[in-house]
Amino acid sequence: MEKYSWLDEYLLSKPGAVKDYKPEWEWFRYQVGGKMFAATCRPGPQYKGYDNRELLQLKCEPLFAEILRNEYVDIVPGFYMDKNNWNSVFLDGSVPDDVLRDLCDRSYSLVFAKLTKKGREEIAGKA
Repeated sequence: MEKYSWLDEYLLSKPGAVKDYKPEWEWFRYQVGGKMFAATCRPGPQYKGYDNRELLQLKCEPLFAEILRNEYVDIVPGFYMDKNNWNSVFLDGSVPDDVLRDLCDRSYSLVFAKLTKKGREEIAGKA
């Protein structure tokens, strides 16, 4: 993640964001309200097309996800995720920083919006 050295701090700066490690998946997960909005992983060589490259998984609106995949060679359907709603971004690729920040923001917002009203209020500090 050297290219996007700001990424971990950026994801953790989101209100209520926490990070954990899921050993059985070998994934670092970023969650809000117990729901994952981002994750990093490195699929092994047995996963053709992912080629042992580090990925960032992000939730995305299905139509926008498709547009992004057509525009950026380093954005592909989500690895081991619902490929309609998740994209994977190769972290050694050429996705511009501002685009990646926007995708992180969108992913967080999509997941945050699905939390219960009480959960959103608690995170927002209104409870």
